[in-house]
Amino acid sequence: MEFSTIWLFVVAAITLLIMPGPAVFYIMARSIDQGKKAGLVSVLGVVLGGSVHVLAGAIGVSAILMTSATAFTIVTYLGAAYLIYLGCKSLFSASNKTNSEISQAPRKKLVKTFYQSILVEVMNPKTALFFLAFFPQFISPSAGSVTVQFLLLGTVYIILALISDGLYALLAASIRKRILGSKVSPKIQNRITGYFYIVLGVFSTFASPSKT
Repeated sequence: MEFSTIWLFVVAAITLLIMPGPAVFYIMARSIDQGKKAGLVSVLGVVLGGSVHVLAGAIGVSAILMTSATAFTIVTYLGAAYLIYLGCKSLFSASNKTNSEISQAPRKKLVKTFYQSILVEVMNPKTALFFLAFFPQFISPSAGSVTVQFLLLGTVYIILALISDGLYALLAASIRKRILGSKVSPKIQNRITGYFYIVLGVFSTFASPSKT
């Protein structure tokens, strides 16, 4: 691939990543709910989930999924249901902890958060559809293997997403600090996070295909 093509792709990708999508909102919800470490772990999970879509798109699996309306719908609703489940779990979790206790989130939950983040992204077929719609705009059959080009663009996009999503996680973590330093009770914080997940689940069901 020509350098000019890759450069145009980078510019386009950065422009898209600046505008927060479902994955960014999910990461911010995690950061606000569990803190900076959980937010950054969520970023790694989402990025790994996105890498699965890149690999699937490169070998054509995603294209097969996109041709089946039933499969697409099933996976979409499963992903949305999982997000709504996380929201309800946060809403109904009894919280009598003080702000100081919440600020010391258990580290053992980070592994669970990582796997949940991977699952959320893998179960979002709209990410696969986005890659299949966006990447071909910068791929030329005359430039060599389409699979290699797809993987190259995917790698560049994932790296950019890692940086962008990481910044959003840090931003949300700073918002969390303000919440903990204010008179907002832990119960209200849980409600905010819970509603955030539920809205995200509903949004991911009806929104048009978008980025990670």
